[in-house]
Amino acid sequence: MEDRSEIRSSPKNLWNEAKSILVLASNYHFRENSLSLLNEKDIGIVSVYARGRDYHLTIKKKLKSLSRWIVDNYKCDVKYFVDTAPIMEKPLAMKAGIGWQGKHTNIVSKEFGSWLFLSSIFLDIDLKSDNEMIDHCGSCQRCIDICPTNAIESPYQINASKCISYLTIEHKSHIPELFRKKIGNRVYGCDDCLAVCPWNKYAKKTNNKDFFPRKEFNKPKLKSFLKLDDDGFRKLFSTTSIKRIGRNRFLRNVLIAAGNSGDDNFVDDIIPLLIDESNLVRAMAVWSLFQLCDKSKFKKLKNSYYHSERDKDVIKEWELT
Repeated sequence: MEDRSEIRSSPKNLWNEAKSILVLASNYHFRENSLSLLNEKDIGIVSVYARGRDYHLTIKKKLKSLSRWIVDNYKCDVKYFVDTAPIMEKPLAMKAGIGWQGKHTNIVSKEFGSWLFLSSIFLDIDLKSDNEMIDHCGSCQRCIDICPTNAIESPYQINASKCISYLTIEHKSHIPELFRKKIGNRVYGCDDCLAVCPWNKYAKKTNNKDFFPRKEFNKPKLKSFLKLDDDGFRKLFSTTSIKRIGRNRFLRNVLIAAGNSGDDNFVDDIIPLLIDESNLVRAMAVWSLFQLCDKSKFKKLKNSYYHSERDKDVIKEWELT
C-alpha cells in the first residue's frame, strides 16, 4: 500500500479519463458468524466471507456484465475493479451513500450491517452524485472492545500489523509470538469486530448462492487441515479466496490454532510436520508441540529434530522452548 500510495491518493492517478465512479456493494450475509465457534478448540474458524465461492470471481463476472450494458447504453468507456487496484473503496462508498466507515474502519450499512463486498466501475462521463452517508456509530465501541489484539488503536484507526485478518492472510512470514495465543482457533481471517456490530440486526440474508458457505468450511476440524499436502490444499480450496495464501501459510495458521487448543490428541499429526519442506510449517510445528506436549516428550522431540535443522527461524523456535 505504501509503494502505491500516490496512485491510491486519487482515482485520476489510476485512470486519468475517469469523471465518475459507480460504487457497488454486494451483500454476503448468511446469518452465521464466528463468535459462537471461539470455544470449540478442535474447530478451525474460517472468516465467513471466505466460506463460499471466491467473491472476486463472482463479482467480476457481474461487473463485466454491468459494464457492457453501460457502454452499450451510454456510449462511454469504463474500467471496473474488485480488489484489483489501489482504490480507496470505503471513502468512495461513503460518498456514494452505501454506508459509513465504522470505528472498525469497515463500511456499515443500515440495511446490511457490516457484511458487504465493495467494487467499483470508473466511467469517463459525468454522473450526478448521491448523498454522502453520515456516521451512525454514536458512542458505541463494541468493535474496539472485542478486538483480540487491540488492533483498533482508536476509533476509525486500525494498526493492520496487529490485525488477525492481516496476520493470517496477508502476512507472509512467521507470525510474531506476541499474537499467537490471541489468534485462538482462527485459521483464516477474523470477524469479531464485524460480528459484534449492533447494526447487523438489520442485515438481510444474501440471495446470491455463490456467497453461501460450503458445509465443510462452517465447522472444519483442525485435524483434517493438518494432513493437507499442496495438492490436497489446492483441490479443497480451488474456488475459494483461501487458495491464494497457499498451503504453507494456511498450515502455519492451523498449527497455531492446534497449539492453542490444549488438546494433545493433535500431537501425532503435528510431529511429521517437523520435517516439512516449508520452514513456516516446521517453525509453527515446534511452537505448537511445545504448547501441547509434556516436558519429557518435548525434550525427546528436540533431541531428535533440533540438530538436523538448518533454517535460522526454525532453530530460533527450538531455542525459545
